[in-house]
Amino acid sequence: MRKNFGAKPILYPQPVFILATYGKDGTPDAMNAAWGGISESNQITMCISAGHKTMENILARGAFTVSMADADHVVECDYVGIVSGNKEPKKVEKAGFHTTKSEFVDAPLIDELPMALECKLLSYDPESCRLVGEIINVCADEKVLDEKGNIDPAKLRPITYDPMNHAYLVLGEKVGNAFSDGNKLK
Repeated sequence: MRKNFGAKPILYPQPVFILATYGKDGTPDAMNAAWGGISESNQITMCISAGHKTMENILARGAFTVSMADADHVVECDYVGIVSGNKEPKKVEKAGFHTTKSEFVDAPLIDELPMALECKLLSYDPESCRLVGEIINVCADEKVLDEKGNIDPAKLRPITYDPMNHAYLVLGEKVGNAFSDGNKLK
């Protein structure tokens, strides 16, 4: 038997994204966002309300980065989600994060978060809060790469948001092989 929960924003896994931007004065800003995902081969789409300082910065500069929150930085990533950049302009610094300017877009990379998408603003609809960014580059720290030079989720240890229990969970256990295991049923 199934239990019905009604229309709610519940989906597993729900990535925890940390969006980073520069303000008008060049101060780095970051926020925690969980409602989003890849929407085209070179696009990411998220739901971000217009009142966020980060969204104001994206509209002003036309660029942002999206880092994967990881298990090693749960406290810092949660902090940038519960503190508003409109009230605390130095929240990136207070979180203990350091930044480096992206080579590809006018936005900061958070040094402590080892994987990021560097994005250019494609569109934003303030009514639906739908932000669409073009992925210009994906970068990752060498410490999360495998022997072939690919991102290793077990080393990255990305977290997912559990909206039902208001918890962060770590991802990483391999349970199968994509585009292969299903062949057993052919």
